[in-house]
Amino acid sequence: MAAALGLGLLWGLLGDPGGATKVLHSLRYLQVAVSEPSPGIPQFMSNGYLDGIPFVRYDSERGRVELLTQWMENGVEPEHWERKTQTCEAWRHVETRNLETARERYNQSRGPHTRLWVYGCDLLSDGSIRGSSRLGYDGRDHISFDPKSGKFMLADSSAETTGKHWEQEGIDAERWTNYLKHECPELLRKYVGYRQKELERKGGSRILAGIWDLGMENLGTWEFLWEFHG
Repeated sequence: MAAALGLGLLWGLLGDPGGATKVLHSLRYLQVAVSEPSPGIPQFMSNGYLDGIPFVRYDSERGRVELLTQWMENGVEPEHWERKTQTCEAWRHVETRNLETARERYNQSRGPHTRLWVYGCDLLSDGSIRGSSRLGYDGRDHISFDPKSGKFMLADSSAETTGKHWEQEGIDAERWTNYLKHECPELLRKYVGYRQKELERKGGSRILAGIWDLGMENLGTWEFLWEFHG
């Protein structure tokens, strides 16, 4: 399935290990919706990753958010995840409409189509933050956002139509910039703290490894939780 979604988008999830500045910690959310679900491939899937380790997931077959790590269960109140389940249920219906809208804008026939959105942030070894957000459709880049320039990058005329729709709904670059530069890093540090507390409770050592030291052998189901549609 990863190949069908596009290698460029996969790198958006993994980040870029190159350069002198290392990624110390990384938080990623990724959402996948498909037009033709089948056994083992739900209509809607969501996962969250800390340093490449999945800590929460949702899919439309299970119908609920599931925590995958003890440190997240201990760190966050259960009511929070009940609300996330409701959000994911709403998103499943939104993404069904979004896939149909994208198909019409690209003038495509009915059949298997995929929509993927990945976003998150990295804490780098020099203390800086790097945020990213990329939306893909049928394995191609559709819309990305660059927090440095504060601009949406629109891949084609269909993406331009979506961009105009977002502007009408008040989904602007300033909001994205604030999330990627401030809200996401705050969550990242909080979640690293939860994991560190659990590690210390078990007698382990301080977390020093970055995403590239931990490995990414099994990405599992991907997740994105963001209340935008287009």
